[in-house]
Amino acid sequence: MIALAFAAVGCGDTVIDSSKAEDTIQASLEKSLGGTIKSVDCPADQKVEAGATFECAVAFPNGDQEEVTLKIRNSDADISIVGLEKNE
Repeated sequence: MIALAFAAVGCGDTVIDSSKAEDTIQASLEKSLGGTIKSVDCPADQKVEAGATFECAVAFPNGDQEEVTLKIRNSDADISIVGLEKNE
């Protein structure tokens, strides 16, 4: 599990900084899976709401796609990976 803390304020709401989150998730998955990740794509407008979950798309060099599920742990935008599932 990783813990991230990336928040940005936009339009009055605090949202996850998707660019920073993508970079950190990619590095964490490469380390834990022992392989290369082609890219990670997270939603740009995910509001910081403690307990909420959201998905980011993960692309591998061989063309496989997976979804990583993230949980927002608190209002400080601390996030943990709670699942990784292959897209069918």
